Amino acid sequence: MIKVDFNIKNGYLDSIFIGDIRKEDLIEYIDATKINELYPRKLKILTDSKKANMLLSKSDLKDVVDANLKSLQQYDYIIDAIVTKNPKETAYSFMYKELSATKKYRFEVFSTRDAAVEWLEMQ
Repeated sequence: MIKVDFNIKNGYLDSIFIGDIRKEDLIEYIDATKINELYPRKLKILTDSKKANMLLSKSDLKDVVDANLKSLQQYDYIIDAIVTKNPKETAYSFMYKELSATKKYRFEVFSTRDAAVEWLEMQ
């Protein structure tokens, strides 16, 4: 499950991944973000995946990156800070970072929510 709430006070999309997360879940989340015209065009995202179990293959990850690149067409840029807890999600996050590198998308991996928020605030 992916819970999403736009934090008006701090100006970022707060996304929490819980339980088993599949490619389809991620693409649905990305597509919902893509069509949401209420979000700022310079979108900051805090992604908390500490309670997630990512069920992805390498080809799934490529499909997620492709969906994200399409979503970027709707934004000036997106800045995404992800919080991970275990080695598997951290590895997926770093692979994703490498695959999704573009001038319109900044993605960093953190081990604590506080560090991720601090980084987002500096962007």
